[in-house]
Amino acid sequence: MAVSYKKLWHILLDKDMLKKDLEVAAGLSHYTVNKLSKNESVTTDVLIKICEALHCDISDIMEIVPNVLKE
Repeated sequence: MAVSYKKLWHILLDKDMLKKDLEVAAGLSHYTVNKLSKNESVTTDVLIKICEALHCDISDIMEIVPNVLKE
């Protein structure tokens, strides 16, 4: 299973926010936002900070997706 933060990017678009705005609002580092952009793992503390900044639930910003095997 893999993580997708596609929902997070849609929320930012809906709120006319840039990734830099998210960094400031949630108190995140550029490195952490870069990890999110690559659908890499981040701590639950990071996810909670994002949810608090955007006033949403974790399921609103991420989802678990099945791994696609490449043949």
